[in-house]
Amino acid sequence: MTWPHQVGVLPREADCFQDRATARELSHGPDGNGTAAPYHVVVGLGGVGKTQLAAHHARTLWQTEQLDLLVWVTAASRDAVVTGYAQAAAEILGADPAGPESAARSFLAWLEPKPANERRWLVVLDDLADPADLRNLWPPASNHGRTLVTTRRRDAALTGHGRRVVPMGLFTEDEAAAYLTTSLAAHDRHEPADQLLGLADDLGHLPLALSQAVAYLTDVDLDCATYRRRLCDRARSLSDALPDPSGLPDDQATTVAAAWSLSIESADRLPPAGLARPMLQLASMLDPNGIPIAVLTSPPALDHLARHRSAGPEHTGAGEITAPDATQALRALHRLSLIDHTPDSPHHTVRVHQLLQRAIRDRLPAGRHDQLARAAADALIAAWPEVERDTALAQALRASTEALTLHAEDALYQPDTHPALIRTGLSLGEAGQVAAARHHMQHVANTTRHRLSPDHPDTLTARSHLGSWQGATGDAAGAATAFEELLTDLERVLGPDHPATLSTRGNLAYWRGEAGGASGAATAFEELLADLERVLGPDHPDTLGTRNDPAYWRGRRRWRLITNRIRSVISGE
Repeated sequence: MTWPHQVGVLPREADCFQDRATARELSHGPDGNGTAAPYHVVVGLGGVGKTQLAAHHARTLWQTEQLDLLVWVTAASRDAVVTGYAQAAAEILGADPAGPESAARSFLAWLEPKPANERRWLVVLDDLADPADLRNLWPPASNHGRTLVTTRRRDAALTGHGRRVVPMGLFTEDEAAAYLTTSLAAHDRHEPADQLLGLADDLGHLPLALSQAVAYLTDVDLDCATYRRRLCDRARSLSDALPDPSGLPDDQATTVAAAWSLSIESADRLPPAGLARPMLQLASMLDPNGIPIAVLTSPPALDHLARHRSAGPEHTGAGEITAPDATQALRALHRLSLIDHTPDSPHHTVRVHQLLQRAIRDRLPAGRHDQLARAAADALIAAWPEVERDTALAQALRASTEALTLHAEDALYQPDTHPALIRTGLSLGEAGQVAAARHHMQHVANTTRHRLSPDHPDTLTARSHLGSWQGATGDAAGAATAFEELLTDLERVLGPDHPATLSTRGNLAYWRGEAGGASGAATAFEELLADLERVLGPDHPDTLGTRNDPAYWRGRRRWRLITNRIRSVISGE
């Protein structure tokens, strides 16, 4: 054997490889002072490019003659690590590979610092599946050697002992645009910059997805705009807009749609066993940019977890699911880099990559999609405070309702309109976004009319909210007209003495007054008060709340008359 020497085969460098800040940290440390740690543990979601980064780093050191020994091991299991070490021992020391455990120990002993051995080495343990697989198999710390681990795991066991954890994220906007531009140019393809930026956003800046998208639109001969429309078509699954396994670029082994399957299975085996998958399914329906933990630990969420706990002997006969169980399931997903759970954020926010969410939704069993959507909506309502004092929480709940509507709007109108849709409109208005509240309730009213029927109670309720927000935007006359039309329908459908009918009479009187008809409003409230006393009784809250309205509007009328007279005097009329 001669030096330098390589054990194992490095993955081929991806076409149009993008140099990233993470690569520089491996060489120079986070402060750029040229001091590299003895151990680097590169952690991130599947598909962000960890293996490519490790291979690029190793290849750079090798080609610049900074290594005497390079060992590349695919660390999918403890057996794979032992086998890789044994192969290194066989090639370097002449050890018998038939006794892999003994040979592996010999290799680790050879790596120990010795005055007579100053060989410069790098051991790469790629895609470590379980930190426990490296128990007693970590290479030693050495002034002449470095260990680089890539993994999706974020366990505490991977820290300490001089190990520097290097989080690896998505492409930045500039990196994604540069990658798409360069990759397409290699196929003599040139697309508008705005379309490339849009495609990067559509794919969440995930490197694996971007590379497969380039392969797909090149093979199928689509322009970027057409491909984006196909990608965003909710009637198609994610796999319909990406290459099949035979068309994957850069010697990739899995499609984006399948990239996270093993991670999900691993998370589901972590305690509390069987809860990670249904938790991820629930999160897949909500806003990828931040789901308050109160939603995912609410009673409806716990009920969902209990109903759909993954089958397995580990939890046979397990009792009810608790909020701590749900939080532990989130931590299991976090450990596998499937979500980002930040306990130190105001609402312990959970983030999930948008393509992972879509892949999860695509794989839901038949009939589960709508059921899951209703469960997610129930969880949102359960977490929604009656009084919105926390604007950030309210915004997060509205964003998740919007995401849920995008993914499963049909389910939110079966069998009736889900309260989360109405609550979102109220929340928008309470936040001062009255135009957005009006627009939202217009959509809900139109949808209930179409899906349920013009006379369905939910349609009538939505129309009432719409009228109120129409008035709040400054269109008092339009609001009065809307309530007048609604009143006609309520009297026909529910009768003149139904509480909803009586309430609408009050709304109609109010907006007529706001539109300039103070005298008519006073008269209408007098008539309404008499009917409320007759139907509900004199001590009912609605009756008591209406008692001052006639006087208020008579006062408004008098004030308007006085104001008009003053104006007339001033103008000399």
